[in-house]
Amino acid sequence: MEFFRRAQGQPANLGILPGTFNPPTRAHFALVRAATPYIDEALFVVPRAFPHKRYEGAGFEDRVKMLETAAALLADLPYSIGSTAGGLFIDIARECREAYGAQSRLLFLCGRDAAERAVAWDYGRPGAFAEMLNEFELLVFPRQGAYKPPAELRHRIQVHPLDASCDGISSTKVRERVIRGGRWEHLVPGAIAGLVRQVYGRAAST
Repeated sequence: MEFFRRAQGQPANLGILPGTFNPPTRAHFALVRAATPYIDEALFVVPRAFPHKRYEGAGFEDRVKMLETAAALLADLPYSIGSTAGGLFIDIARECREAYGAQSRLLFLCGRDAAERAVAWDYGRPGAFAEMLNEFELLVFPRQGAYKPPAELRHRIQVHPLDASCDGISSTKVRERVIRGGRWEHLVPGAIAGLVRQVYGRAAST
């Protein structure tokens, strides 16, 4: 794992938020704040490669810069920002384990869509994801609908509420509104509004 910022200390409960962050939105940070009672440190992960999509819109460096700027507002929670070579939860978990050691509990923070995608992903053999959950756990914060984990996985998947005001927020919506000239500034942390305008305005003109 490559760190761009690393918090001091050794967390007992590490909250891992992987994402495309294309761009980071208020919903990303609402999710982290909702997880605060359950974690000692938040780790934002920008994978070098994604299992389900390509790099489009902002480049890797732009995404890290936007994340660094936005995450600086998390003054009340230790946080780190890093990058992994792989984008599947198991790839990220194993790079985290190498970086943080055996004593940290690994808790992936995700929304309903990411949880459903991870559980249903074709890993090549039956039961593979259940085995992966021996190495990490999921904290799911559903948006736009409830999430009910499969019965056989409930001992490793917790479901917690998220502010309903986040339901209509997405990175896709931000990008589309920047390109079309709609109002988008309320969807991202104020600290990165200028960066978002610069990055996606530039992408729209190329």
